[in-house]
Amino acid sequence: MWLQELGVGKGTPPWFHPDGAVVWGRMEYWCLILAASPGPVFPQECLSHQQVLSTVRQMQKLLSAQEAAHLQGMRSLKKGSLANATVTLDTCPQLAVPLNGRKLGRSARVGHDVHFICNAGFRLVGSESRTCRRDRTWSGTQPFCRSIDECASNPCANGGTCVDGNQSYTCLCPRGWSGASCQSPVYACSNSSFSRQPRCAEGRPGSRHCSCDAGFQMRAGGVCQDVDECQLFQPNPQTRICLHDCLNLPGSYRCLCPPGYVLHADRNTCEDVDECAGSQHNCTHGELCINTFGGHRCVRPKCPPPRHNTSYVKTSSFQCERNPCPTDSRACRLAATSISFHYLPLQANRTVPRVLFKMSTTRFVGDSLRFAIIGGRGQGVFAVRRSDRQTGELVLSSPVVGPATLEVELEMSEFSRKVLLGKHIFKVTAFVSQYEF
Repeated sequence: MWLQELGVGKGTPPWFHPDGAVVWGRMEYWCLILAASPGPVFPQECLSHQQVLSTVRQMQKLLSAQEAAHLQGMRSLKKGSLANATVTLDTCPQLAVPLNGRKLGRSARVGHDVHFICNAGFRLVGSESRTCRRDRTWSGTQPFCRSIDECASNPCANGGTCVDGNQSYTCLCPRGWSGASCQSPVYACSNSSFSRQPRCAEGRPGSRHCSCDAGFQMRAGGVCQDVDECQLFQPNPQTRICLHDCLNLPGSYRCLCPPGYVLHADRNTCEDVDECAGSQHNCTHGELCINTFGGHRCVRPKCPPPRHNTSYVKTSSFQCERNPCPTDSRACRLAATSISFHYLPLQANRTVPRVLFKMSTTRFVGDSLRFAIIGGRGQGVFAVRRSDRQTGELVLSSPVVGPATLEVELEMSEFSRKVLLGKHIFKVTAFVSQYEF
């Protein structure tokens, strides 16, 4: 045995320390026997007791550090797996961006909302916003952007009427035409929708009773013929059934509205579409959208340029205030202290007189106010009157046929013992529709 070659006597067996060290010879020497050792271990290579304990402690620290790193790695791996599982469970499928529109909001987490808007010239059809629900489905329906000018280009041929629908426009064709755009002629022999056979029942022996469906009446020859409600009732203002236009249908009729209006729930009247509220306008950046009856206008109010030491600064979208005047400038002191802009939608042929606009002051320090029309286009249809001591009214004095744009400039002056304290200019623009509704 190679232990004997190290000078270990036969009567001196090796001692085994509880920590795994092999001890032989005199007790003051401790040696570690490694299984992978290439040869014998010589006495001078043996470690002292303290060296052995230090080496064991270093190995214990190394193993503890490796175990801690392994545990940390396992924790991170489990945490990442749980996070991925949470994301998968708490998200909804991504929503598509509508053509000619935009999607606001990127989060598809449960409880989050996504909003949709359309570009200028298009209106949104469907849900304006959708919420990711707990079952990982979206509320509402997928919206799309539809052109607001589909009927403006009159896509219906041969006198067809374009009707604005929820999904797309529809061409209502006159008699003699059919097809998506009323492009196909219909011959009399095939146009049987406006006439049909009556419903008959056998009565007593030798008797027979026949009747027509609602909207049809019996004609000569025993045929049920459609009743043209539009021709029968629409021409007379007393019996008119549609506010704007009427289209006869087999056994019934349908009321139509012009572009810029939608059919009311009563199915007879038309109500204006507010393009400004629904972001269906084509106003550019810096312009303001003004809704009118049957359409909209884009305006850009501007302060007057500097003149005679008088200049103005814009304090709001519709208001300009005069800058402080030089002490020796009488022209500046006589100029208006403020200028405001007002835009009024107006139906055609309104009954008169009609109050359109009121003007007053919240800080009345003088003893009198004066109101006057000082300029504008269409002054002949307007008048100014006083309603009380501090309020003036702009009155429509004559009916106006549209479409038309009328402008009037009003002045409100404040005096104290006939001395001018200040004045305000009201620039009023009226957009008159071509329709009376």
